[in-house]
Amino acid sequence: MARPGVRPRLNLRARLTLVYGSLFLASIAVLVAASYALAARAIDDRLGTVPTGRSITAEQILTAADRVRAITEAKAAYDRQIEAQKREVLAQLLQTSLLMLVVFGVVAVVIGYLVAGRMLRPLHRVTATARRLSESTLHERIALDGPQDEIKDLADTFDRMLDRLGRAFDAQRRFVANASHELRTPLTINRTVLEVALASRKNPPETKALADVLLGNTARHERLVDGLLLLARSEREPQNPAPTPLPDVVRSALDQVEAHGPADHGPAEVEIEARLGDAVVDGDPVLLERCAANLLENALKYNVEGGRVWVRTGERDGRAVLRVANTGRPVPSYEIERIYEPFRRLRADRVGSADGAGLGLSIVRAVVEAHGGTIETVPRDGGGLAITVRFPAAGRAPGPAVREPRPAAAAPS
Repeated sequence: MARPGVRPRLNLRARLTLVYGSLFLASIAVLVAASYALAARAIDDRLGTVPTGRSITAEQILTAADRVRAITEAKAAYDRQIEAQKREVLAQLLQTSLLMLVVFGVVAVVIGYLVAGRMLRPLHRVTATARRLSESTLHERIALDGPQDEIKDLADTFDRMLDRLGRAFDAQRRFVANASHELRTPLTINRTVLEVALASRKNPPETKALADVLLGNTARHERLVDGLLLLARSEREPQNPAPTPLPDVVRSALDQVEAHGPADHGPAEVEIEARLGDAVVDGDPVLLERCAANLLENALKYNVEGGRVWVRTGERDGRAVLRVANTGRPVPSYEIERIYEPFRRLRADRVGSADGAGLGLSIVRAVVEAHGGTIETVPRDGGGLAITVRFPAAGRAPGPAVREPRPAAAAPS
């Protein structure tokens, strides 16, 4: 659907058809005009002279005046007859030429459309291959056959680019796997050593206090490493997607949040209200659960004492919907995009988030985009945010679809 104020553009096949048809019509129009002019000139040359076979005898003309008058009348009658015949012939010629112009114009447009489609068929093949490609199908190639023309050069260049992308993705997978081991191992060793130091009775209180500080820093680094690795994994398309009910994902995320308690996620006495309607998504259950958990943790962490969090799932217009809204400090609309950038926090109500890695909503956006979904963030009138995530639904539950709750119902001011 064209955007308002933007003129719709014709596709390449339609533009080529118009070019072919216009050039052909222009050529035929010039040919018709030249033929008409030459025919008119030929008629003038052939019919413009008075025939000499007709004569007036002396017996028919009694006087010289009668002779002159008779000749003049005969010449005028002959001229009128010739002019009428000329107009009739030229009118028939023009009518026939215009009819042929229309017929050949239609034929030219049809032929131009077919020829353009045949010429663009290799480009359609390139486009179809590009649309099918994902991280899991980078092994596919166009492998276009035919003469070594510009289109085949484009297809070959695209295949070489896919080769480079495949090698880059393989290198990224190996890097993530190696980094997962190389980064976690020393942190685990450090945490173990510090825990042993804290448990030992031989160490003085100063050493235990230092070990406690270092243990906190180590835990923060572990969360940062886990977040970075999860972000790298979230940005990739799910390898083995499976039908995943959103209500089950949200329930599991709620269990995780409640297991950690309010001390880890924000102010105390925050009430969570969940209304979970049926909705199914094709995707990675672990990543979807992490997405929901991060949304809940964000809604709790940046809330206020005695605040509320509203969680809704449902299905609408073929889309599975997850909405998380919370009370909190007012958030300016121009700051919304910042909260999805890695390691970026809002200046006003994010200053107390030093314990976090700054990757929670970045992971949310990466998971949503990897599953072909969209995310919408709207500041609430009374403070806080309403975040709505929409995924392509894998299937509808029997019976009437669960209606997506409106923002006012999901997050009252």
